[in-house]
Amino acid sequence: MTMLAIFFIFVFFCFPSLSLSLPLVITIEPGRFQQLDLGGLAGPESIVFDPMGNGPYTGVSDGRVLKWQGAARGWTEFAVTSPRRNEECNGHKNPWLEDMCGRPLGLQFSKATGDLYIADAYHGLFVVGPTGGLATQLASGAQGVPFHFTNGLDIDQATGIVYFTDSSMIYTRRDNTLVTISGDRTGRLLKYDPRSKKVTVLLKGLVYPNGVAISKDSTFLLIVETSTQRILRFWLQGSTAGAPLEVFAQLSGYPDNIKRNPRGEFWVAVASINGVIGISFNENGEITKVLNDKFGKITSRLSEVGENNGSLWLGSVVAPDVGIYKL
Repeated sequence: MTMLAIFFIFVFFCFPSLSLSLPLVITIEPGRFQQLDLGGLAGPESIVFDPMGNGPYTGVSDGRVLKWQGAARGWTEFAVTSPRRNEECNGHKNPWLEDMCGRPLGLQFSKATGDLYIADAYHGLFVVGPTGGLATQLASGAQGVPFHFTNGLDIDQATGIVYFTDSSMIYTRRDNTLVTISGDRTGRLLKYDPRSKKVTVLLKGLVYPNGVAISKDSTFLLIVETSTQRILRFWLQGSTAGAPLEVFAQLSGYPDNIKRNPRGEFWVAVASINGVIGISFNENGEITKVLNDKFGKITSRLSEVGENNGSLWLGSVVAPDVGIYKL
């Protein structure tokens, strides 16, 4: 039996949402993989591009959001979330400084305004204008409960509504392993309406809610539950709007961020021991692509797979660089 046959058997048994048609397997080959070094920093959790196609932008370990300015200029500071930053923050990788320095996780641009929305793990939801600088805090809690672990974020580009997750009402990002070990079920899904400037709690009792992504037609959200190794669907429109959550996909491995590509498919990053580091689903929950790292090019835990301009952009909570794989 060939290694490819063994791989497909593994996929069928470990990913029950798979359709009868085989997914496209994308194997990361050394010659097509690039890395944008962060110059001593680490942890490019999420990667986005502005409405003009510039970037990428990413949040890193020392609390800054950086912008890639091309090979000649490299990374430059675009925004920060914490007004308490000092010189001790610059360049640090110490989790115990994150609450002072800020820790940007989920990022997304509004196509209508050019504003960048930021989920800071310790300080809540922020926004910064197209020229960057010190971001404005929009919310630090909801229903009288402070955010402890603001994490994933996406925007309905038709309405401007921001959807985001608070992974725990008890634990912070630096205690993220305890969210899983303890079986914590205090996570929340929230929305922020820029017109009313109000935050609404949409769901409570989630198990380590992480990444969130809205469908291309804005009818539903997908929410990653890392601890349960699954992706949930929450309907926003239609006859099923507000109905109980349904399981969109059950995985073998721990999922992190989820990103929709221009065709309406969803890429989710997965921490697994079988070489599968990313999976793409269509809107029916069927696997369309599998990202395989059999050559071991991805040495740090992947947090995000995003598709832009013919390449996959790979984020990580610990890596010292942003990965790029040309399709």
